[in-house]
Amino acid sequence: MAVGERTDNRQAWWPSAFGAGDQIGMLNHVDEAKRVAAMRLVRNGRLYDLAHTLDQDVPVFPGRHFNQTLVTTAHHQNMGGLGDNCVNWQIAVFSSTMQIGTHIDALNHLQIGDRAYNGLRVSELAESHGTNRLGAETVPQIVTRGWLVDVPTIRGAERLGVGDVITVADVEAALDGAEPEPGDAVLFHTGWSAHWNNAAAYLEGEPGPGCEVAEWLVEHGVALTGCDTWSYGPVPAEDPRRPFEVPQILNVRHGVFVVENLDTSALAADGVRGFALLLTHPKPRGATGAWCSPIALT
Repeated sequence: MAVGERTDNRQAWWPSAFGAGDQIGMLNHVDEAKRVAAMRLVRNGRLYDLAHTLDQDVPVFPGRHFNQTLVTTAHHQNMGGLGDNCVNWQIAVFSSTMQIGTHIDALNHLQIGDRAYNGLRVSELAESHGTNRLGAETVPQIVTRGWLVDVPTIRGAERLGVGDVITVADVEAALDGAEPEPGDAVLFHTGWSAHWNNAAAYLEGEPGPGCEVAEWLVEHGVALTGCDTWSYGPVPAEDPRRPFEVPQILNVRHGVFVVENLDTSALAADGVRGFALLLTHPKPRGATGAWCSPIALT
């Protein structure tokens, strides 16, 4: 199948193989047995934090923002504090768009035309607060086996460049014969997060898995994938007329969840390939995604 045919909106991709009412896609493969098997991979208890710190200076896609303000009203009102123990407190308020920082996309985030995962139309989903189905509150908390695909090491490079396409050959070489199973997570290290503190460089474009890799992940039943980039897939795209097609294939057609803005540098530096992945997230109703701090345990 040619790349240009992959997300032809004339070809119905619904109902999902998991049923017309399904909202969790490939995460259906992550069951109790899968979680137990994942935790058995832990041998030494080494923990890798795969998230970046979130603040107002993080790189953001145009039109998105994060602002946080410390509120100290309690101190003004309580003076030295309440009670004999002088208890006091501070709180922060924030205003933000979703899809910034390290986050998981819910299946309401992307569409082909006006249809999302399982063929649901935006007009059926949209409410003033968010969507009535497929929102972040429907995404299960995740414990599964994870794989790291370290492409720069395979290619003998420090990092990949703008628009570089990760191929199935890259994936198979990095995994060295290992085969992901249904419900597994496959994360990609490109080295791109080295630009994290330089927003202009980070947002200039990005490397990422190509459309053939997306289909390969689907064939293996992968439930979750992610990359150390601000989106997922090469930018500019393989076909410039078809932007962001890779996550579109994964999210909309197949219900594969995507995590963006990962920090995979320590995993790659230590040569880790397989690990237990734990990803939990808040559950804002109807939201198009949720911030997360995934951890890899070895």
